[in-house]
Amino acid sequence: MAQIGTALEQAAAYLSAGELVGIPTETVYGLAGNALNPDAVTKIFTTKNRPSFDPLIVHTSDIYKVEGFVQDFPRPLRLLAERFWPGPLTLLLPKKPIVPDLVTSGLDTVAVRIPRHELTLELLRQLPFPLAAPSANPFGYISPTKASHVNDQLGDKIPYILDGGACEVGLESTIVGMLDGEVTVFRLGGLEVKKIESIVGKVQVMAHSSSNPQSPGMLKSHYAPTKPFIIGNLKELVQKYQKEQLPFAVLSFQEHFSDLDSGKQMQLSSRGSLEEAAKNLFAAMRTLDSLNVSVILSEYLPDEGLGKAINDRLKRAAAESMDGLEDS
Repeated sequence: MAQIGTALEQAAAYLSAGELVGIPTETVYGLAGNALNPDAVTKIFTTKNRPSFDPLIVHTSDIYKVEGFVQDFPRPLRLLAERFWPGPLTLLLPKKPIVPDLVTSGLDTVAVRIPRHELTLELLRQLPFPLAAPSANPFGYISPTKASHVNDQLGDKIPYILDGGACEVGLESTIVGMLDGEVTVFRLGGLEVKKIESIVGKVQVMAHSSSNPQSPGMLKSHYAPTKPFIIGNLKELVQKYQKEQLPFAVLSFQEHFSDLDSGKQMQLSSRGSLEEAAKNLFAAMRTLDSLNVSVILSEYLPDEGLGKAINDRLKRAAAESMDGLEDS
């Protein structure tokens, strides 16, 4: 398994040698490699078993460093960067040729962000290159929010994981770019749309795509547990599976079912906090997925604030399971 620690010099040495390292951010843990080294980028795709048509996010430590690998910085996006970086915001910007096409899946824009995690920021300050870093998990599975999650899934494939503790936000970054001259949200995430609109005015919000995504994290089926994941009216689903006597687990927003095994149900936030729910989402899904059950039952959260991004992740986690229900 990988070595887990906080030695920045050791992490930097591996990255400079073209190896991959697990890194913490405020959103989720990333699988990082030198973004300007095609061989290192290839290792990211191979290690994650990630399709090459799904582009990567490039991480750096300073807004001025971004100018080294992008051709232009449209004013609305620069305003967002000045307000929300470091933070859970990724911007799509026209790339310079120095960025390998493999990073952008052949697109002429590169996804860039500055993470809000001091350990990783210090690592990025020490490196003479930016880091490409998708979530540190096998492609399509639940994103990791602790170093141990990374080690459980990829520890036999990478030499080192930088341990920055549990992720503060727990949802991937919000991705924003320009489309036909309009500021557009390509992926909902840890930065609420209303905060973006407070800086640049009304924005478009794109639905995710099922192939050839225009930005990272836009695939229809993603962030999914290995067990079937069903979303609906939770009380009705629980009654249905109780009658069918099938082993199941429950992922709820606030509700606790007193007649169910407490070990097979998880509340995202007993006090109804969307921020707490976002932070707990992936860890809760991972815990329930490890149980000896046939299916995980869940529900949508209030579709407001971070609830919109959480519902987006729930919908994609359930995509294949729900498609199967529709086909049957």
